[in-house]
Amino acid sequence: MAGVDSIIEVDELTRRFVRYRRDGKRGRRRRELVTAVDAMSFTVERGAAVGYIGANGAGKSTTIKMLTGILVPTSGAVRTCGLEPIRRRRELASRIGVVFGQRSQLWWDLPLHESFTILAAIHRLDPAAGRARTAELVAQLEMADTLDTPVRQLSLGQRMRAEVAAALLHSPELIILDEPTIGLDVLSKQRLREFLRAERRERGTTLLLTTHDMGDIERLCDRVLVVDHGRLAYDGSLDGLGATVGAQRVLVVDLAEPAPPLHGLSGAELVAAEGEGMRQRLAFDAETTTAAQLLAEVSARAQVRDLSIEEPDIEDIVRRLYETAR
Repeated sequence: MAGVDSIIEVDELTRRFVRYRRDGKRGRRRRELVTAVDAMSFTVERGAAVGYIGANGAGKSTTIKMLTGILVPTSGAVRTCGLEPIRRRRELASRIGVVFGQRSQLWWDLPLHESFTILAAIHRLDPAAGRARTAELVAQLEMADTLDTPVRQLSLGQRMRAEVAAALLHSPELIILDEPTIGLDVLSKQRLREFLRAERRERGTTLLLTTHDMGDIERLCDRVLVVDHGRLAYDGSLDGLGATVGAQRVLVVDLAEPAPPLHGLSGAELVAAEGEGMRQRLAFDAETTTAAQLLAEVSARAQVRDLSIEEPDIEDIVRRLYETAR
């Protein structure tokens, strides 16, 4: 297991479930043992922002439930905030915040401000400190106009901001977000992302994020864990994830006049030539060739009017990683 600087420590963590299925025409029940998380090991350092991604059924939610003490591991060890989640679940609850995109911790029929008051009391915050922290979160997440509104009448974007505020009310060391931006519009996503970056920067809050929205991962996380069938398929940076499957960047050049296709450039491959060759797209591996080197070669052949660089699509990278692993 890792040292004192780790806020999450997972060692050979395994969780199996028993499932029954109808088998054959007679409909006999057949017992199956399903492994949702399979001997998984990783650590998360304090203050980090980690994306935990994978397909539906890959084992993400099962892992989170073991990290928070909701599920008992079949085998292996887990410590969250230095605590064993099952044995010290109540103490752990005071040190972490959790947001599940499909579940609410707010009181549905009460005005929003009453949910915050109740949660502050549950976490045993000093009344003055609770009011100050609530006011801070309300201002940062722009919720002043919704405080007197029953939770059931909030829009999805308003409710998700309120859920994040509720999870952070007691200033936890670790916040775990499970699909926090699901169903949100572009503006709501941007506001929530900006807030989470500020919270991490100012308070040192550790962030563990599971999501299918790759924009969340790109804008919030500096490390990615990819899980496939309960096992870690990748652990590293976003850039390293692209390199793992050979993902390439694309240099898009707009030329001053029509030109033949730019074949034969070192370290690059012509993807497409459009508009009589006035726009050409060149894929290159950032590990072996820089955009500047490639641009110099292009400029030696034709006059460049404008250019842009397209980064690899992360959803495509993850899909290719799964295909490679299988």
